[in-house]
Amino acid sequence: MTEQLSLHGESKPPLQLLLAAPRGFCAGVDRAIKIVELALEQHGAPVYVRHEIVHNRFVVDSLKAKGAIFVEELDEVPDDAHVVFSAHGVPKSVPQNAQDRGLAYLDATCPLVSKVHRQAERQVEAGRHIVFVGHKGHPEVVGTFGQVPAGTMSLVETAEDARNFQPDDPENLSFLTQTTLSVDDTAEIVQILQERFPSIVGPKGEDICYATSNRQESVKAIANRCQLVIVIGAPNSSNSLRLVEVAKRGGAQSYLVQRASEINLSWLDGVTTMGLTAGASAPEILVREIVDHLGRFFDVKEEQVTTAEESIIFKLPRELANETSGAAS
Repeated sequence: MTEQLSLHGESKPPLQLLLAAPRGFCAGVDRAIKIVELALEQHGAPVYVRHEIVHNRFVVDSLKAKGAIFVEELDEVPDDAHVVFSAHGVPKSVPQNAQDRGLAYLDATCPLVSKVHRQAERQVEAGRHIVFVGHKGHPEVVGTFGQVPAGTMSLVETAEDARNFQPDDPENLSFLTQTTLSVDDTAEIVQILQERFPSIVGPKGEDICYATSNRQESVKAIANRCQLVIVIGAPNSSNSLRLVEVAKRGGAQSYLVQRASEINLSWLDGVTTMGLTAGASAPEILVREIVDHLGRFFDVKEEQVTTAEESIIFKLPRELANETSGAAS
């Protein structure tokens, strides 16, 4: 942190702080973290986790401190170990490999991502080629492509990609989307696909998850009232990066940070109203860390701006749920 403000007893400048709500953990992230914590409680350390359980360094480091070991691939997991698959989902080959090796595994894939996986399987079974809207290399995209045979799905990342896409059979298409995309950008891409291919089949409901949509709406509600919006999230967190984009489109300068120490006070030069939100993998403790940090330099007045209430809770995997209920009885 570049501390450019020297207080020396001077009165602090006022800062109106708009806290976007909903923000932070979604039900899928909460479930995934709980799965790792319960696995550690029930089986003891170490428990191996394939890929970051969620895209947040604070969360990952906290689980490491409890005995979780994060690996990139299953060949790094020793025989007879317990392993958890991340919330982003994995290709079908991963659990098959775990079964072949006799590994005890828990799948922490977000149920909304699993829903997209099932949709992909159904579209391929119906003989349709899938146009998948998402970001190349993102774990969720890799996991979804791994649900269906090679060559049955094509990736479209941008509106330009949608305009240039040339399918072998234009009359036999479907589309699906990554769950953490920009709502507005995705709507534009889907509209292009539907205009170009009127017979294309899409999901009945919205694939972009409720938490992603809600967090984007909450940022829209504050961005036009702020000169600056800070988003707490990881650089590899798709939903957090989209929040930065939404804030900028709303007319505010916006930066992504992982911790309070990454905030440059020069960003707040001339700022009287600032917005603050957190991506779906960022815990509320990091929001309070930043609020407390700003309080060292400004007379902060907080206002929470709520655009939706969230009450969704996803069930734990049957193995953990059964053991938990057994321990409680």
